[in-house]
Amino acid sequence: MPNLLSRYAECTIWLARYMERIENLARLIDVTETFVRTRSTATGWLSIVQINADEERFFARHDTASEQNVVDFYVTDRENPNSIASIAHAARENARALRPLISTEMWTQLNIFTNSIRALGPSDIRSSNLSGLCARLKQDCQTHHGITEGTFYRDQAWLFYLMGRTLERGDQITRLIDIKYHTLLPSGTGVGSEVDIGQWSAVLRAAAAYHAFRRTASGEITPGRVVGFLLKNDGFPRALSTSLRQLHWAVGHLRTDYGLKNGYAAAERIEELRATLAEQTVQDIILRGLHEFLDWVQRELRLVQGEIAQAFWPPTMPEAPPDQGQNQTQSQS
Repeated sequence: MPNLLSRYAECTIWLARYMERIENLARLIDVTETFVRTRSTATGWLSIVQINADEERFFARHDTASEQNVVDFYVTDRENPNSIASIAHAARENARALRPLISTEMWTQLNIFTNSIRALGPSDIRSSNLSGLCARLKQDCQTHHGITEGTFYRDQAWLFYLMGRTLERGDQITRLIDIKYHTLLPSGTGVGSEVDIGQWSAVLRAAAAYHAFRRTASGEITPGRVVGFLLKNDGFPRALSTSLRQLHWAVGHLRTDYGLKNGYAAAERIEELRATLAEQTVQDIILRGLHEFLDWVQRELRLVQGEIAQAFWPPTMPEAPPDQGQNQTQSQS
């Protein structure tokens, strides 16, 4: 694989991951705001810091995990590599390196999006505006995905973009479940209560899954049904099973259609992930430890990313940035 194409492959994966990450971070902020406003969580804004493993970095800069501190840290703080402002900048720098490949429409929209984030001030992230801001961020990311879907040429670069997007979706859906099941109610207090059901409804909305869930699941919203839907429903685009299937498809086509055989190790690991998910019921997963299962999935996805990097760009290239679970975000230009 030529070095130039390898660089393009790396930048394409991270462009997709960063844009998906911004949307999911906006969803996490939005659902946490709902939990805090309804007073249905004991840990509040700290949960976002914990789910992103950012405690050390956050508390080096802030004394308390208040709404103002956490939202500033994850939205506008350019010194935090995991903030939306930093991730958006990294996405545009990767897109800049991809100018020969991406459409003018993609590049224009990314520039407008990044500039709008750069222009955010303290008034834009206060409580009264937070929900609207999150909605706008999600819409802008969805606009990017729509433009990309409609204008990005279907060759190797598209497959790498799809790999990045599905890797990030698989990782993020596990974090969204975990923020409810493990972080917000670690002791199991209130399970099955009206507050608990309200939280699970908010989780579904945060994953853009509420209406899809209601179409397929009759009866009450229960933890098992929601977890099962988000992990194993092949008809829902953000379900873990769907992400793994699409990821496996993309790696497979790189190997069969373009002769890039080095993806064998990544393909095998993805197959193992899919088999492990398929052979267990949701009840099995919960009984054996949902948090432990989700944590294992996140570790495996990090290994998949590493195997993709090892397979498709040479070791002389700058190392790809660790994913969110490793607590860093950086540009690949």
